[in-house]
Amino acid sequence: MRQAPAYVPGHQLLAGKSVLITAAAGAGIGFSAAKRCAEEGCRALMISDIHPRRLEEAVASLKEQTGLQAIYGQLCNVTVEAEVQELVRVAEEKLGGVDVLINNAGLGGQKRVTEMTDEEWLRVIDITLTGTFRMTRAMLPHMEKRGAGAIVNNASVLGWRAQKEQAHYAAAKAGVMALTRCSALEAAEHGVRINAVSPSIALHDFLKKASSAELLEQLASREAFGRAAEVWEVANVMVFLASDYASYMVGEVLSVSSQHA
Repeated sequence: MRQAPAYVPGHQLLAGKSVLITAAAGAGIGFSAAKRCAEEGCRALMISDIHPRRLEEAVASLKEQTGLQAIYGQLCNVTVEAEVQELVRVAEEKLGGVDVLINNAGLGGQKRVTEMTDEEWLRVIDITLTGTFRMTRAMLPHMEKRGAGAIVNNASVLGWRAQKEQAHYAAAKAGVMALTRCSALEAAEHGVRINAVSPSIALHDFLKKASSAELLEQLASREAFGRAAEVWEVANVMVFLASDYASYMVGEVLSVSSQHA
């Protein structure tokens, strides 16, 4: 197993831009993406989450770790349209317009199809796919009016690949990929770019709670490097897609995976 590389320092890829990230409190990909955006020079940042204490702690931690003081937190459940609209309204106001939206909210779990209830299926779809749709629908009119902006969605390699007990999550992530491609064509007419990342496995506390240790070890062992990705390795690709370096990329889904060819 190869060791993870050294943490990559910022290169001002998002200098002067404002960023809004959903589900970014805690220790997952969203928090790492927020930290990376600050390190890459964004002028202002807002993160959302459904846990008040965790959100408050995340904002304080980001300010301390990055030195950026223009960081704000806003409670939001992406399954509630009124909260989504309020998040976008507050972000537009406090950030002076949102240049980058990272749709990170998602929910997984393990369940065989024959044992899965309608409620379990619909909850994963509602948070992971429909939540991404709601945020995109709410944010696009603002970006389109300005004729600029970038949206980065968090998909998964399970949108392409099969895995037992992941039918609900895989279906939702495949939907995120399709939503990315179709909405990107509409947004491009107004100068807005929409793309997605598709991680294989990036270990963090949320994933450890949702999946068994045996499954996670098995998945990591299949990777070419013999390890799971660090969350910041996924965040790096999100930052790239949000930056002007990806100015000609529209509707793309980038795999962040080291699996064997």
